[in-house]
Amino acid sequence: MLIQAVQFAVVAWLPGAVIYRAPWGGRGTRAGLDAEERLFWSVVISTSVSLSVVLALAWLGRYSFARLLVADLLIAASVAALSRFNLGYGRAARRPTISVLIPLALVALGVWRFFPPAEYIIGGKDPGVYMNEGIQIAQRGTFLYEDPVVASVPAFARDLFYPSHQRTDYYGIRFMGFRIIDPDTGLVVGQFPHLFPASIAVAYGLTGLTGARRASGAWAILGLLAVYFTGARLFGRLAGCAAATLLALNLVQVWFARYPNSEVVMQALLFAALLAAARAHVDRDAFFAPIAGSLLGLLLFLRMDAALAIAAVLAGIALLRMSGGRWQWRFLASLAAVSLVAAIYLIGPMRAYADRGIIFLSNLQWWHYLVVMLAAAGMAGLLAASHNARVRSAITVFAPRALAAAVVVGAIYAMVFRKPGGRLAAHDAYALRTFTEYYLTLPVLIAALVGYVLSTRRLFWRAPACFAVVTVFSFFFFYKIHIVPDHFWMARRFLPVILPGALLFAVAAALGSRRGRPLTQTLRWGVGLVFLLLVGREYARASAPILSHVEYAGVIPRLEQLASTIGDDDLLIVESRDAGTDVHTLALPLAYVYARNVLVLSSAAPDKPTFGGFLEWAESRYARVLFLGAGGTDLLSREWGATVLATARFRLPEYDAPLNAFPRYAGAKQFDYTVYELMPGAGEELAAEFVLDIGVRDDLNVLRFHAKEETEGRTIRWSRNVSYILLPDLRPGSREVVLWLNDGGRPAAAPPAEVTIALADEPLGTITVDAGFKPYAVPIPEALASRIAAARAPVRLKLTTVIWNPEQVLGTADNRELGVMVDRVEVR
Repeated sequence: MLIQAVQFAVVAWLPGAVIYRAPWGGRGTRAGLDAEERLFWSVVISTSVSLSVVLALAWLGRYSFARLLVADLLIAASVAALSRFNLGYGRAARRPTISVLIPLALVALGVWRFFPPAEYIIGGKDPGVYMNEGIQIAQRGTFLYEDPVVASVPAFARDLFYPSHQRTDYYGIRFMGFRIIDPDTGLVVGQFPHLFPASIAVAYGLTGLTGARRASGAWAILGLLAVYFTGARLFGRLAGCAAATLLALNLVQVWFARYPNSEVVMQALLFAALLAAARAHVDRDAFFAPIAGSLLGLLLFLRMDAALAIAAVLAGIALLRMSGGRWQWRFLASLAAVSLVAAIYLIGPMRAYADRGIIFLSNLQWWHYLVVMLAAAGMAGLLAASHNARVRSAITVFAPRALAAAVVVGAIYAMVFRKPGGRLAAHDAYALRTFTEYYLTLPVLIAALVGYVLSTRRLFWRAPACFAVVTVFSFFFFYKIHIVPDHFWMARRFLPVILPGALLFAVAAALGSRRGRPLTQTLRWGVGLVFLLLVGREYARASAPILSHVEYAGVIPRLEQLASTIGDDDLLIVESRDAGTDVHTLALPLAYVYARNVLVLSSAAPDKPTFGGFLEWAESRYARVLFLGAGGTDLLSREWGATVLATARFRLPEYDAPLNAFPRYAGAKQFDYTVYELMPGAGEELAAEFVLDIGVRDDLNVLRFHAKEETEGRTIRWSRNVSYILLPDLRPGSREVVLWLNDGGRPAAAPPAEVTIALADEPLGTITVDAGFKPYAVPIPEALASRIAAARAPVRLKLTTVIWNPEQVLGTADNRELGVMVDRVEVR
């Protein structure tokens, strides 16, 4: 524990503390800041330095946690030596006061609210990709990984696992979120920029997988502090504390603090950059100019919409220049230098990611470009004209008012008049309403608008970049949300800027100005505090259900158990993403966390001759070839055999994620799978009769069914609208198919359970299934049985069922499309 504490101090405090104390850029000025803010800057600068080192080493393929510690120590020692070890503040330093309790309380509040984190290390969505990118850096020292499993696949079999996408920037997909750049060398790169994964790698180096999971919560706490210090400078400590506290209570912050995402990182670094920009350009503290530029440039290694933040900050500083301020060349130089490196990174290893931005720009309409060009021309014209004293005075007076008017008009339009239609989707048209209704509340929105208007009049020129960023992000994302509108997923868009910005302005309105008679001021503050207490209570109530929820809790021990059954010299083949199951999500951590040899099929119906050839090749290279499936892959063949090694069935907590609706409850994600050993040329002889107990080691015999269940002492599966049962083949004398079925207790409001049965695409008949398990027999025409028997190949028994949805019919939490319960199938 002591060693870990020292290591944490080296990566998260030491370099920043030495740099902050160095006698450059007016040390006496920054020494006069509150002691808690000085510590905050030490942490922010150290974190930025450490992450920059991680990115550089990983780019070179040389990262390790030990090298990071050495690099941070060398950086701290070099700065100290260049400073001649003159690192004391002297009398200029402000002593700690009772105000240090505020950030300490915020940290404690964050620890309480933001932990324990999700166990989201599986694949399938962005959080799992981020986690595995970070662990890949930690374990393999690079984000450009030459995957030996990919490189080893013979060319004839590549389409089985990663067919070419016919693109110039990458070849195909290794796992969802990981792209193959070169199949010959196996070069693979993660889909997302690596700043957040770099922090996961550092956390992994500190405390392993537990630390990696905690990275999001640590960033969220740093975000609270960044919002607090930014608010304290602009509105005072009480307002900054109130806004940060409401942020910690808000459901969006709590959810994503526990859930791997890059938005919490952006919140922390962007608000730190805004505070640094204000210190540099308004307070004229030269030290913070390169800090602000470096932090903004570093965001380009995090998210593409960082470009939006940079443009907004530059616009805010340009407005400040028009009103008589001055450019800080150190800010521009550091921003340009880091942005240049980021550009090389984005057009190099991350070219496929950067292409998304190019596609976005190419899809804009002509008038979007016209608006941007007119805005740029207007800014340039005002900048040139601001040399005139009258123009400068007019800009100082009217620019904040124009911005406030635009925000108020835009909010009224979005809340009252904006409707979907044409190319305008409902979730875009109602984005502000959704944000307000689900996450902010209408009183807080009104207070935020009032606070924004009042603050632009009094305080705009104390932090023009902050006002510009909040405004630009609000207009951009409330115009087009740019995300699938299921919740809480869509709420990510509000997390970095819009939510904390709205809370800062709402608190500013609630607490009001410090001017006025004491009695009036006290009364106003009293009313404002009551308002904020009510808002805080509502936020705490809304977020209470998720405090006890840990997304995918228990998946790590399940993965460890599964990984223990796979040897270092085994090859595991996993069914594809289109198989209709979630088993493919386990493949990513098995490969990149637990270092197993894993390939994911690209299709639920792989080409069997090619697969047979690959299986023969793999048998000569690996000790065993295993298959992990859950009833979604057509892999049955008489050219190879399959022996069951292990089965598992478990449920993981997964929160509701409805489309265009607020999540209601903690549900469950069900996994059931079987591990088979595949052996070429080991197909079994067909018995006189075929009998299959559905729900028991049936994963190679069923397609497009729901997961295994048990009811009334039977193992069953629910069918879907179209489901298949794979039969090894048929004897010439086969005369009928018998299925044990149950309608599952369909309510009267649901349609009858009609099932049409076909064999080898030839209809056998239609039956209506009743309540209770009963046998239903359909005859097999003699000619059909003879034709199938002569082919000596597996054949599909197709069930086409009239389905129903319990959620829609009964209002329950089950939103599956259900057919009938299938218990057993026999061919006689």
